[in-house]
Amino acid sequence: MIAKAEVKYIQSLAHKKFREEEGLFVVEGVKMVEALMEEKPAVIKKIFAIEAWIRQHASSLPPAIDVQVLEDFELNKISSLQTPNEVLALVQIPQPTISGFVPKGITVVLDQVQDPGNLGTIIRSCDWFGVENIICSNDTVDAYNPKVVQSAKGSLLRPTIYYTALEEFLSQMPDMPVYAAVLDGESIGQAAFEMPCMLLIGNESKGLSSALRAFATKAITIPRKGKAESLNAGVATAVILSAMTH
Repeated sequence: MIAKAEVKYIQSLAHKKFREEEGLFVVEGVKMVEALMEEKPAVIKKIFAIEAWIRQHASSLPPAIDVQVLEDFELNKISSLQTPNEVLALVQIPQPTISGFVPKGITVVLDQVQDPGNLGTIIRSCDWFGVENIICSNDTVDAYNPKVVQSAKGSLLRPTIYYTALEEFLSQMPDMPVYAAVLDGESIGQAAFEMPCMLLIGNESKGLSSALRAFATKAITIPRKGKAESLNAGVATAVILSAMTH
């Protein structure tokens, strides 16, 4: 039986303040927890799961991980999903420091990306296209927000995600090619991309701030064929990364 205090503790991790204080976030779902056990078991602090899941995974559970058996109704209490999915894990939040950043390939730089679904899609796209580093402005949505975690699927902990003041960060990279995704740039189908480089993606409604656009060595755009006003940040990032890596 899970204690009421532990239920409240897990529920509190839905809020950024408590995630930051505890250094933990919640991962839910069979595939996501299985991926963590296989790739990064050391970051898992505790697993809560129904008995059937634990029996099925008994041979692959790392011995150092604390595992607690729950009834279905108990899993419902601590889950943020409409339909809880057999297992939930408490996972340590990575704490990379921007001073340790080393440019490699494409670095995606996000300015005020507010929508959790967009950020999750961007993380998955970065994982798909082999992007190892994502730099977020301090006012970009928290990568460990439950909605970001779910939309990023198993990709969340593969790229290294930093949060920092972008103007200061970019000013320290004066020789780095910087490509800004805007509506009035050169077509991505014709642009030549140098590596390593930075790709700037702006806010969903306002785009890139003028201060950040000033750091761009080239403005690039996805050619529009239809009448849509714009693409959301997640889709745009995927399309541009495809062009940059083909």
